[in-house]
Amino acid sequence: MNTKFISFIAIIFSVSSIAGHHEGGHMHSDSPKWQIKAYTGAAPSFIGDFASVIGADGTVLKEGTNGWTCLAFTANMMGDSMDPRMATPACMDSNAMAWANAYMKEEVPELANDGWAWMIHGDTGADNFRAYSEGDKAGTDPEDWIESGAHLMLMPKDPKSLENTTTDFTTGSPYVMFKGTPYVHLMIPVSGYYDFQPEAAPK
Repeated sequence: MNTKFISFIAIIFSVSSIAGHHEGGHMHSDSPKWQIKAYTGAAPSFIGDFASVIGADGTVLKEGTNGWTCLAFTANMMGDSMDPRMATPACMDSNAMAWANAYMKEEVPELANDGWAWMIHGDTGADNFRAYSEGDKAGTDPEDWIESGAHLMLMPKDPKSLENTTTDFTTGSPYVMFKGTPYVHLMIPVSGYYDFQPEAAPK
């Protein structure tokens, strides 16, 4: 487990409390049980069920056995929502964790190998060409905005390996996001990818 990454996540989420408390026995978005279920659901069960889970406050909620880690990138945006997508959870292998750690710190990723990450819940949208644009729909040209449903991501050890890959997210085929930045990665749509932005789906 990358302790620096855990500490960084804790700092990020300590500035914004997660809404909800246990009332009447109901599960809320700040409960460890809900977070484990929601975050591990970002990957297929044969990965998520055996992954470590980092909570919204940066604590380790569950120790895994398969080298994967599930966490939320925007748990501080949950509000009263119980929709896991609003937390933008992902399940990542060790190299994708290194990539995410570098992204959070605005550093150049240094990976030992290609990294893989599942995001079955999807995300809340970003500019396909601009890093750190998550949620900034107002500041993005409409043709560049993509609100993703379920997908798999490949974070390359060598960003140059994706130089000739398309950036067109409207064909259903794998495409590149954040091209020309240190954070370029391959987006691989799976079933349900266009559920939240059907106008971008292949026609």
